[in-house]
Amino acid sequence: MSKLTDRISFLKGMAAGMKLNMDKDANKLMLEMLTVMGEMAEEMAAMTEAHNDLNEYVESIDDDLADLEETLFGEEEHAPDCDCEECAGEEDDEEDEEDGEEDDLIVYACPHCNHEIEFSASDVDFDEDYLCPQCHKPIFPEIEEDE
Repeated sequence: MSKLTDRISFLKGMAAGMKLNMDKDANKLMLEMLTVMGEMAEEMAAMTEAHNDLNEYVESIDDDLADLEETLFGEEEHAPDCDCEECAGEEDDEEDEEDGEEDDLIVYACPHCNHEIEFSASDVDFDEDYLCPQCHKPIFPEIEEDE
C-alpha cells in the first residue's frame, strides 16, 4: 500500500514542479484528482490495517475454539475408516451401547405373589396399571397422597 501512496506523492510533486495554477480548468481538475487519489490511498491503508487486525482476531478466536473443542470432545476425531487402536476401542463402546438394551432390564417382584417380572425400564409408564401375569393384581400399587 505504501507503494501507492508513494506514487501519488510523486504525482503531487510533479504537479507542484510544473507550477500548475488554478486558473485553467484542466489544471484544477488534475489537482483535484490528485487530492482525491491521496485520500483514497489513505483510506485503503486504513482498511488494510483494519483487515489485518481483524484477521489476527479471527485467528485468535479459531485457536480458542480449537482449545475448547479439545477440552470438550477430547482428541481429534478420526476418519470413519480409521483402524487405529483408539478407534477400535470406540467401536467396542458402540457395540456395548447397542447391547445396553439388556442392561436396562429390571427384575421386579410382584408385591402380592412375589412372582418375578422382567421389563425394560424405558417401556414403563407409571401412569398405566400393569397387572401381574401370575396373580393378575396391580404390580405397582396406588399410593395415596396422604401416605
